[in-house]
Amino acid sequence: MSECGCHHEAKNANERRILRVALALNAAMAVIGGVAGWIAQSTGLLADALDMLSDATAYAIGLVAIGRTVRFKANAALFSGSVLLVLGIGILVEVGRRVVFGAEPLSGWMIGTALLSLAVNVTVLRMLAPLKSGEVHLRATWLFTRADVVANLGVILAGMLVLWLRSPYPDFFIGALIGLYVIKEAVEILRDARAERRGD
Repeated sequence: MSECGCHHEAKNANERRILRVALALNAAMAVIGGVAGWIAQSTGLLADALDMLSDATAYAIGLVAIGRTVRFKANAALFSGSVLLVLGIGILVEVGRRVVFGAEPLSGWMIGTALLSLAVNVTVLRMLAPLKSGEVHLRATWLFTRADVVANLGVILAGMLVLWLRSPYPDFFIGALIGLYVIKEAVEILRDARAERRGD
């Protein structure tokens, strides 16, 4: 009975459904967060929006990779990790630029947008929980979202500190931390993908 492939097809269909919903939510929040970060002059929000955009890319790649070979999936994870690494470095560069040229982040925008992003990411993380022990490209999507939850909490804290201290430096600090965390997650995904390719 198990030879009919029905279970495998059902599993793939469920994975596609989860990734489509996650893709739509992350793409929407990347746009919302990017606009809010620009209005609020917040490196933390901009970093968070870039992270959400990288997640949307990972989910799109995950959708394409379903049902493909192990090598294809490992290559998809390698691409996702590489994109995340570039974005992490870009975040650090933007933080440095704002430290030099100055910015006045708006705490209300920071806290409100980060709370919305947190609600979205917690929902997506719960949806992705069954996939975190799956194949390499699916594990990568779970790691992306876990990083987002941490980043959202950091932006909320930074927004509170900006309001309390009347200083932009908490925003600069959290932007840099998100950048470093994103780089750490990228290295983890790349290491996982390379190990999968070697085992192919």
